[in-house]
Amino acid sequence: MKRFVPFLKADPVVAVVRLSGVISTGRAGLNDAVIAPVLEKAFRRGKPAAVALVINSPGGSPAQSSLIAARIRRLSEEHDVPVHAFVEDVAASGGYWLACSAGNIVVDPNSITGSIGVISASFGFDKLLDRFGVERRVHTVGGAKSFMDPFQPEKTEDVERLKQLQEAIHENFVAQVRARRGDRLNPEVKMFGGEIFVGRNAVEAGLADEVGHLVPTMRKLFGDKVRFRRYGIRRNPLAFLGASLARGAVGSALESAEARDLWSRYGL
Repeated sequence: MKRFVPFLKADPVVAVVRLSGVISTGRAGLNDAVIAPVLEKAFRRGKPAAVALVINSPGGSPAQSSLIAARIRRLSEEHDVPVHAFVEDVAASGGYWLACSAGNIVVDPNSITGSIGVISASFGFDKLLDRFGVERRVHTVGGAKSFMDPFQPEKTEDVERLKQLQEAIHENFVAQVRARRGDRLNPEVKMFGGEIFVGRNAVEAGLADEVGHLVPTMRKLFGDKVRFRRYGIRRNPLAFLGASLARGAVGSALESAEARDLWSRYGL
């Protein structure tokens, strides 16, 4: 009731936004379209003393990572609200891109961060088709339209082109980290080759600022009476079921396998 009493200063409020899961365009993924209304509400509702991002993501889509991070920065500047990131199990690859949108990054002693690199994984089925005597017929206009076709033998020129695409994305990732972390980065530590760091090692590398947790850190900054207002993605289970049926069993299984692979890289 304090906030309704004139001339009586209300206790500070920290908006807490959870960014959890694989970053992808799928309905079950973390992406800009899904998280945008949550972020908008967190920054606009009242005047929070800060926005705290609780991150638990092994990464995923570079474009979606960039879009979400850019939205966070824009809202922070528009509303003059500082942003703090708190890493749970992992903020790696695209997950670390999200963490860099904060001015301060706090990790648990066991948090995994980093993995500043780009990876592309797929399968080749050309020998499988040969074994079963299956002939695949593809007709294209434009030599690059069948780029990295998994049903054809891998081509050297396709791999070289893929590397060029990956290098461009990697340069963008490195530029983002350098721009956000600045002189806090330890120049003696190798960190842009996909290396990962655990807890205090991330602080020593300059990828994080301190080891700690959400509530005590916010109380240290805003006092013991700080209040927390939590925001998160609300998913409609019926809509999710409908989307899964629309994708089909194979599509859903592949999406789950890809997500499982991303988490398993960090022992999760």
